[in-house]
Formats: sequence, structure tokens, C-alpha cells
Amino acid sequence: MKKYKNIYLVGLMGSGKTTLGKILSRELDKHFYDSDQVLEEKLGVNVPMIFEYEGEEGFREREKDILKELVSKQNIVLATGGGIILSDSNRDLLAKNGVVIYLKSNQKDLILRMKNDKTRPLLKNGNIELIIKKLCKEREPLYEMISDFTVTTKNKRIHEIVNEIIRVIK
Repeated sequence: MKKYKNIYLVGLMGSGKTTLGKILSRELDKHFYDSDQVLEEKLGVNVPMIFEYEGEEGFREREKDILKELVSKQNIVLATGGGIILSDSNRDLLAKNGVVIYLKSNQKDLILRMKNDKTRPLLKNGNIELIIKKLCKEREPLYEMISDFTVTTKNKRIHEIVNEIIRVIK
């Protein structure tokens, strides 16, 4: 039964996957992983550097390999990279190996959270508001397609969201 499996958090950058994932894993006594952090540790360089040298395509290939490795683990909470759902095979891996929770954030909140973030490769060159709107339009249908549950984060405190996730998976 799915409830004993892994929990995968999907959503746009800035939706709180890492922050919520760490707390959720403690509450549920599971191991926490962040796919971007695992990738950085393995390669010894940060995500922006991978984007710079290999482009988004190279990054996505590496992300795919990391995901294969992570979904084989037991009893984990995984905060995925925001674009992990762009690949059919990644969506398939997530859907088959655990409970997928989409952290749905309001565009205005995402723009506010991301406006001073210089670490996100996709936000580096351009109008953050337009980029976030474009990403929402492209990715939201994919998040919705693979998620078992959607949790809206607007106007909720972190612990309210964590409790809601625990409620829906039980």
C-alpha cells in the first residue's frame, strides 16, 4: 500500500519543498533527501555551475540519474527539483515509487520569495515575474497530473502544511 512508501514533494522553486520536507521527515521518522543537494554532493559543484557548463539539458540528464537512485531508497521524504517533472520517465518513477504531493503555491508568493534569490539558474537572466508565470503555466499541469495530493500553501504556516500532509497520507 502506498502509505508505507516514500513521500515525494513536487512543486515550483520556492514552494517550500526542502523546508517542509526536512520537518515532515522528522515528524514521520523518515530520511530526508533533496535531489539538488544530492546531485551537488555527488558532483562536488553547485546546480548553477552544472547549468553553466552543461546547460539545462545536461543538468536534466544528471537529475534523472539521481532520481533513479533516490526512488530505490526506503522510508524517505524527497524534495525534488522544480523541473524534475519535465521528463516522462521521472514522472513515471515518482508516481510508481511513492506518494507524490504537489505543494501548490500562489504566483505572487513565489515571485516575492524568489525576487532576491541569485542561486536559481532559471531566474538569472530575465524578469522574475514573467519567468515564474511561464514556469507555472508549463509545469502546473504536470504537477497536477502526477500528484496523489495537492496541498495549497497560501496563507498557511509551515506546521499547518506539515500537519495537512500528514493527515492526507494517513
